[in-house]
Amino acid sequence: MALWHSVIEHLSLKRSPNRTPLFFLSAMLLFWTLYEGMISYLTPIAVEHAGYSKSMIGVILGSSSIAGAVFDVIACRVFRTSTFRRMFLIVFVLCLSYPIILFQANTFVWFLLAMGVWGIYYDLKDISNLDFVARFTQKHDHAGSFGILGSFQAAGFLLGPLIAGIFLAQAYDFQPFAMALIFLSIAFVFFLALLFVTRKQMKMVHVTPIKRIGFSAELVLWSRLGRVLFPILFFGMFLNVIDAFFWTIGPLIAESFSHIKTFSGLFMTAYSLPSLLIGWWVGSITKVFGKKRTAFLSLLVGSAILIPMAFLSSPVMTIGLVFIASFFISLSWPSIAGAVADYVSEADGYAREIETLSDYASNLGYIVGPILAGFVADRFSNTGAFFFLGVLGVLVSLALFVLVKQKINVLKQLPRVS
Repeated sequence: MALWHSVIEHLSLKRSPNRTPLFFLSAMLLFWTLYEGMISYLTPIAVEHAGYSKSMIGVILGSSSIAGAVFDVIACRVFRTSTFRRMFLIVFVLCLSYPIILFQANTFVWFLLAMGVWGIYYDLKDISNLDFVARFTQKHDHAGSFGILGSFQAAGFLLGPLIAGIFLAQAYDFQPFAMALIFLSIAFVFFLALLFVTRKQMKMVHVTPIKRIGFSAELVLWSRLGRVLFPILFFGMFLNVIDAFFWTIGPLIAESFSHIKTFSGLFMTAYSLPSLLIGWWVGSITKVFGKKRTAFLSLLVGSAILIPMAFLSSPVMTIGLVFIASFFISLSWPSIAGAVADYVSEADGYAREIETLSDYASNLGYIVGPILAGFVADRFSNTGAFFFLGVLGVLVSLALFVLVKQKINVLKQLPRVS
C-alpha cells in the first residue's frame, strides 16, 4: 500500500504537467527493458553456446563497450544538438537488428559486430534518458526522476531474465529472441506517444546555444571536465563494473541451478527487484543525506554483503544474498545519476560534454567489468568472482566517501561555453 501511494504521488498528472512525458517515457522503458532484460540474459549464454570460455565471454562482452566508448567521441559532435527524440529513434532501429545478428553469430567477427550494435544503442539510451531528465524536470527532482525511471527499468530487468530462463528450459532456439522483439514493438508504441506529448513542450524548452569547437579543443575540454568530475565519473564507472559482473557471470550461475532449471532466471530477478522497490523513495533519501553521500554509503553496505557469496552452496541462500546486496547498491545508481543531471542543468553550455563523459565512464566500466569477471571466474569460481567484487567495492566506496567533497562547482572551475 505504501508503494502504491508513492507511485501515485510521483506520477500524478495533477501534480505537474511535466509528469505526462515522464509517464510515457517510463512506460516505454518498462517494455524496452523487458526486451533488454531478455537479451542481456541470452547474450552470455549465446556466446557460451558457441563454445567460448568464460574469459573469452568476458572479452566479447567487453568489446561492446569498446565500441560504445569510441562512439562517445563521435556522438559528442554528431549529436551535439540532438535531443532524446532523435536519439531514441536510432536506439529502436539498432535494437531491431541486434537479436537477429546475435542468434546467427557463430564466429568471433560476428559476435564483435553484434557487440558493436549493442554498445552503441545502449549508449544512446543512457544519453537520451539524461537529456530528458535535464530538460523536463527541476533540479531538486533529478534524483527522484531517475529513481522513477530506474524503477520501471528494474521491472523489465526483473521479468526479462525470468521469461528468458523459462524459454531456455525448453531449448535454445529463436523463440526467446522473438519474444524480446515483441516487447520492443510495444515499447516503440509508447515512444510514438512520447513524441506526441512532447511536440509542443520541446519548442518551449530553452537550450543554450552551443559554440562548435575543433576536435582537438573538444578533447582538451573533455580532459578538463574529466578532472573536475573525476570522482563522479569514476564512481559511475565502478557501478557499471558491478553491473557487468552480474550480467556476465549471473546467467552462468543461474543456469547451474539444475534442480530449479525452469526458474533459474530468479538469480537475475533478485538482482533487479530492489531497484523497482527503492526507486520511488530515492529522491526523499537524497534530500536528507545528499546525492553523493547516499551513493557512496549505499555501495559500501551492498558490497560488504556480497562478500559471503563465495561460501554459499544453496541456490535459495545465494539468491537471497543477492537481493539484500542489490537493495543497497540500487540506491547508488539514481543518486549518482541525479548528481550528473545537476551538473548538466547548472552548466548547460557543457551539457553534451558532461552527458557523453558520463556515458564514456560507463563504457569503461563495461569494458573492464566483463573481462575482469570472466578472468576471475575462470581462475576461482563463479561465486568467487563476487567475493572479489565485494572487497573491491568496499575499498572504492570508502576511498570516495573520505576523499570527495560534497560540492563540485563546474562553472567556477571552467569558463562557460556559449
